[in-house]
Amino acid sequence: MHPSSPQQTPAGTTVAEAPNRLSGTRRGVAIGVGGAAVLLAALDAYVVVTVLIDIATSMSIAVNRLQEATPIVTGFLLGYVAGMPLLGGLSDKLGRRAVIQLCLAGFLVGSALTAAAGTFGPLNDLVDPFIQLVAGRALQGVAGGALLPVTMALVGDLWDERRRPVILGTVGAAQELGSVLGPLYGAWLAALIGWRGIFWVNIPLAILAIIAVHFALPSREQQDDQPRPKVDVVGGLLLAVALGLLVVGLYNPDPERSVLPPWGLATTAAGGGAFLLFLVWEYFARTRLVDLTGVRKAPFFASLVASVVAGAALMVTLVDIQLVAQTLLGLDATDGAYVLARFLIALPIGAILGGILAPRIGERIVTAAGFVIAGAAYWLISGWPSDLLAARHTIAGLALPRLDVDLIIAGLGLGLVIAPLSAAVLRVVPAAQHGVASAAVVVARTMGMLIGIAALTAWGLHRFQQLTADLVQPLPFGNVDPEEFAIQLSQYETALREALLTEYKEIFLITAALCALGALIGVFLGPRPARAPQP
Repeated sequence: MHPSSPQQTPAGTTVAEAPNRLSGTRRGVAIGVGGAAVLLAALDAYVVVTVLIDIATSMSIAVNRLQEATPIVTGFLLGYVAGMPLLGGLSDKLGRRAVIQLCLAGFLVGSALTAAAGTFGPLNDLVDPFIQLVAGRALQGVAGGALLPVTMALVGDLWDERRRPVILGTVGAAQELGSVLGPLYGAWLAALIGWRGIFWVNIPLAILAIIAVHFALPSREQQDDQPRPKVDVVGGLLLAVALGLLVVGLYNPDPERSVLPPWGLATTAAGGGAFLLFLVWEYFARTRLVDLTGVRKAPFFASLVASVVAGAALMVTLVDIQLVAQTLLGLDATDGAYVLARFLIALPIGAILGGILAPRIGERIVTAAGFVIAGAAYWLISGWPSDLLAARHTIAGLALPRLDVDLIIAGLGLGLVIAPLSAAVLRVVPAAQHGVASAAVVVARTMGMLIGIAALTAWGLHRFQQLTADLVQPLPFGNVDPEEFAIQLSQYETALREALLTEYKEIFLITAALCALGALIGVFLGPRPARAPQP
């Protein structure tokens, strides 16, 4: 099959022709509702950032033992990653509308479990409130996480491959907008109605979304007349177990002490073993989770690997910019979040821009350009001086704050790659597998984030210890002259600051190199899609 020709569905209908059965207005309303559902779930992925201490206190967890509250975060991540492939595959069989409604219903139940944890005496005797809370967050993760790939697959169903990237960019922007608004949304609601209110509010919102989805999204029969594919449930469950174990093993609540948590090595090894079992099963199974027969493998795997790279770069930014703000700039966590907001606001803007550019100049060029721009930004960030707040870039005769410019460029660059990577996968995979293929892209990026934070922790701990091994903190004891002590303390703080600058410089240089690798991988995404024939 020629790479630019419309793919044939099993029923003989091209992917480009099937979407034309719905009017443009109906398609717009459908994806608007789907995008709103994605935003709702994305907001809840980040709300715990600002209310974690409040939740922990309600669960009788001391502030100085917050690591015990880790399951609140890992429970959501576990569900988010593990459920995607199987639910994406189910959406290929049952239709996008049915699975999105199922996910919203699960999100509603998970929210209710989370909000009600510890509030009903009889239930507390049966189930520990903390376990109920974690179970609710995990169910929220399973249901909310699947909304993104299923909505992306809906885009693949309703638009031809040349129009797809613009819409995918909008959906990606809705997801990234959640990272910007989520903490603020959580803090605002918690101030009004408490942390439980954040999750109680989800119930009427989810009900409204279920109703809107029913009327706005087409049923499977309205979308196409393809035969319903079988779903590899065993393969999906094996992959869910593997991904779940890797999430638990790679997420470390106390990275200052070690790269992995105490259970990390055994859990990641078990995850690797489960993944090998998944690969063996897929090799012999008649029905596979992702059937790559006839699929152009270079663009498919290039999209997944590039998504891992993008996820790793994203996590480095989320973690290290906060650290720069709190260590070098002397800001608190809230002000550090405002510093990071420059990057987070630019990210969805870049996603929309990438969706607009991809059909015009090609996914390969936009992806490579996005990584190059992000890499250039990280190279600039690696050279940040100690007096960062005073540093300026002179652009067109204007002296602009270097902090702002560099973070905005990085956000725009990484945002640019979101739509073309998803579009490339949807282009080379048959329409009957759009759900599971979209899930693979999102899972790849999420795993890149987890691998990135583990690698970042390993490198950061090693380099900081290496750079400060010869430093001895002066102490004001004995016959130390106060003026001499002040000089020694100033020298010590300067050396410590220089060590931090060196560590950050090397981390961001590595991130720039990762982006250069992503640009090279983008070359394998394939040529620019040809225009679909007009009906």
